[in-house]
Amino acid sequence: MAFGWIDEQAQARRRAGLVRILRPRPADSPLLDLASNDYLGLARHPEVTEGAVRAARTWGGGATGSRLVTGTTELHAELERELAAYCGFEAALVFSSGYAANLAAVTALAPHGSLVVSDAGNHASLIDGCRLARGTTQVVAHADPDAVRKALATHDGPAVTVSDTVFSVDGDAAPLAGLAEACREHGAGLVVDDAHGLGVLGDGGRGAPHAAGLAGADDVVVTVTLSKSLGSQGGAVLGPARVIDHLVNAARTFIFDTGLAPSAAGAALAALTLLRREPQRAARAREVAAELHARLTALGLSAVRPEAAVVSVRAPSPEGAVRWAADCRAAGLSVGCFRPPSVPDGVSRLRLTARADLSGEQIERAVRVIGETRP
Repeated sequence: MAFGWIDEQAQARRRAGLVRILRPRPADSPLLDLASNDYLGLARHPEVTEGAVRAARTWGGGATGSRLVTGTTELHAELERELAAYCGFEAALVFSSGYAANLAAVTALAPHGSLVVSDAGNHASLIDGCRLARGTTQVVAHADPDAVRKALATHDGPAVTVSDTVFSVDGDAAPLAGLAEACREHGAGLVVDDAHGLGVLGDGGRGAPHAAGLAGADDVVVTVTLSKSLGSQGGAVLGPARVIDHLVNAARTFIFDTGLAPSAAGAALAALTLLRREPQRAARAREVAAELHARLTALGLSAVRPEAAVVSVRAPSPEGAVRWAADCRAAGLSVGCFRPPSVPDGVSRLRLTARADLSGEQIERAVRVIGETRP
């Protein structure tokens, strides 16, 4: 029977407690949200939604084509200039998603004969970029510059190291300065995904590379998403102008994909404008994360100390994590539930988002619910 193997895999997922389901949310959910990536609370901010509406009215509902045909508007160009300027890079290129941006950066910068050194904890989009790249990939120990150094020493040709800046599962940060030093010793490039750093780390939320003193370096390329701190949709690659020009000509997820919808570009631009005016939002997100961690560990829970806005709380099993998240939801709290294969170490977790707009009362309520529903 066609696709008969699907039923076998479905049964295996059920036995392992790894079945995933879609749960459509209403426009006005009564749940306290600690599950989304809306770190700065901007997704529903009036200025951001108005930016989206204004762009849709001006440019239409869609980009109408790929970026190289009709999908590049003046709005896209403005967003690219603003992103590059805010984060401290020479140029930027906007994509339809952060996933597409990562695929573009890795595949276009790892040609045949090159070496890609990839952190063991990297996001799936970086991993898929490595799989699609024509170079050879070597996976190294998590957050270990010496492991990167040893891998690069085995290769004489072009090389690039790829890593998240803030890892999405536990919220720990990569040692960016150490990684850059290891790369420079061997003439390798550094490509980092700052999806969870933009808007949270660095001066006014300018990102982890900016905080590490790497912004604008000619051997550093950064990918970001517009769908987390900026409350919109899409992604971008930031870096030297010659790298961005290369992506325009070589990155398949840029050349063959429809451009980002104007409404998303307008929302992201509005969010950047707001962040420039209210840079304290970044610090507030970090403060909320630290408070959540302190309160949860005081209850005896095992939580990883956050270095940005992700707070990870370990669960006893995949089934326990699912039940814990469901019990939280029944008590009015929405939390993330990470299980294999989404977690590289096989340990299931609740994943909490520390949002800048959370009040003290909401933090207290979230901690109380998580504590009362623990397996």
